[in-house]
Amino acid sequence: MKHAVSQQIYDRIDNEMYQYDGDQWWKGNNVYHLLKGSVNPCRFPYFVRTYTQTLKRQAGGKLAIEVGCGGGILAEEIASAGFKLTGIDPAERSLQTAREHAKIYNLDIDYMPGTGENIPFPDAHFDVVFCCDVLEHVRDLPKCISEFSRVLKPGGVFFFDTFNRNFLSKLFVIKLWQEWKSTAMMPPKLHVYEMLIKPAELKELMLANNFDTTEFRGMSPNINPFKMISLLRKRAKGKITYEELSNVMKLKENNDTMVGYMGYGIKKKN
Repeated sequence: MKHAVSQQIYDRIDNEMYQYDGDQWWKGNNVYHLLKGSVNPCRFPYFVRTYTQTLKRQAGGKLAIEVGCGGGILAEEIASAGFKLTGIDPAERSLQTAREHAKIYNLDIDYMPGTGENIPFPDAHFDVVFCCDVLEHVRDLPKCISEFSRVLKPGGVFFFDTFNRNFLSKLFVIKLWQEWKSTAMMPPKLHVYEMLIKPAELKELMLANNFDTTEFRGMSPNINPFKMISLLRKRAKGKITYEELSNVMKLKENNDTMVGYMGYGIKKKN
């Protein structure tokens, strides 16, 4: 079973980047455009389809929490789908950006400080927990999964996405997308290879924390690796923007969990 990472490994990741220039979540030529334009169009329809069609539940009025909400890029879509949403994040600058942006679109989202290891709510409080782009950033993953289970009502649903840990994900996530300057589209310390999570590890943690139904779906680029590398090189040279990159390179749902994956778990009813 996957355990909390050592302080030595955790010190290599730059989670403080979410405190920098909070307004960059919604404006500017930066990596956040990929979340809006490349990632959300893959994961959010899957979450909604699963909740409303596969599980046959109504989103309207259901209590949901997004753990690690950042500047609200996914939270606003969750709230727009009808969930009564709370977003928590340790980065106050990102939270303030999220609050200000939600006001523009008259979205009623309750943003507050908090972490996945210590969710500031009572037991069995939420119908749904969302945790996306976060699991690979936390030091104590087992504690987070335990907390998700604790705050979910019996029968509640946990939705997630994250990165696998293997040779292929190291090549794409760590090398191509992050470390190699000629192709990098992410900050150099955004992810640490040892903190990536194999689906089997996450499933084991979920089963150990009272989740009895789980599903894992792949997320991978809709273009071949050669075209992707060409686009990344153009972006790195300043020939195209992040927004232009996200218009062409989008993630798609499939059965391939080798690099990125998403899914859900349902908390046992008794």
